[in-house]
Amino acid sequence: MNKENAKALAIKAHQGQTRKNSSEPYITHPIRVAERLEKEGFSDDLISAAYLHDVVEDTDISIEDIRKQFGERIASLVASHTEDKSQSWLDRKQATINHLKNAPKEVKYLIIADKLDNLIELEKEYQELGDTIWEKFNAGFNQQKWYNQKIAENMYTYLSPEEIPAYFKEFDRIVKRFF
Repeated sequence: MNKENAKALAIKAHQGQTRKNSSEPYITHPIRVAERLEKEGFSDDLISAAYLHDVVEDTDISIEDIRKQFGERIASLVASHTEDKSQSWLDRKQATINHLKNAPKEVKYLIIADKLDNLIELEKEYQELGDTIWEKFNAGFNQQKWYNQKIAENMYTYLSPEEIPAYFKEFDRIVKRFF
């Protein structure tokens, strides 16, 4: 039942928020990330963390709130994917890249599912809006290219071939195509 409770909390927490370059409700993003992980057959804890992966960064819900409601495991997964917004964009992204290299495989699965969904949406928005999409971001095309290429370079570290989900290769393809 945790994943249904996590979904309900995420829907409530992100209520009224929209994606950067559209009027699409923000909650569609965590739902797609969670659905991708569920389709891969991953644990309910990981799926729950996918629903909740942006609530600490983007709402008034804390890691402690998640820990109290969902337990240490889900809180730890969410925390491992939560950026420190007091840092600069470059420092936050470098920290994510460094973390990804040595992260446990479930953390990698969550991070890449999130980054893939963001990139799929970004590519759609680019087709509709062109270069104006970068105006809503803290970093432009070149920085986004650097970041996504580094994510793609480091996502396979310490994973055996049988541990690599198909969507990692999809992320790789989109990075090469888009950037």
